[in-house]
Amino acid sequence: MAPTKAEDPTKDAPPALSDMGESIDKSTFEQILEMDDDEDRDFSKGIVYGFFDQAESTFDKMGKALNEKKLSELSSLGHFLKGSSATLGLNKVKEACEKIQHYGAGKDETGTVAEPDESASLKNIEVTLKEAKEDYSEVETFLRKFYGETS
Repeated sequence: MAPTKAEDPTKDAPPALSDMGESIDKSTFEQILEMDDDEDRDFSKGIVYGFFDQAESTFDKMGKALNEKKLSELSSLGHFLKGSSATLGLNKVKEACEKIQHYGAGKDETGTVAEPDESASLKNIEVTLKEAKEDYSEVETFLRKFYGETS
């Protein structure tokens, strides 16, 4: 007979990185974890929680730039957040930010084909920004649990 939730010893255990599938690159994130000196993971937690603040601030700036139709600023913000998320191995966030970078530069999502229609670029950014925020929310929730937050 399978244990009930109340009896399940893994219920309160932190989730495993492999639970995030393609959202987090396990080997990249493990390199961050290797810098921790202790079991509390204070160093890596500081980096990750700093990223949370940075991402939320950048998403706010992106929303404002989108409302003001500032494509070059959106490209720059996308590039900035792409780098930060890549450092932590947050693949889906990185990929969405890279698309925003390309769209803001007047290109297609791959950055190889020119997109001369600014309204098309803005619409693409709007859709991709929504996806990026959803992907970010998913990894943020996961990582907060990973670091032991209960709510």
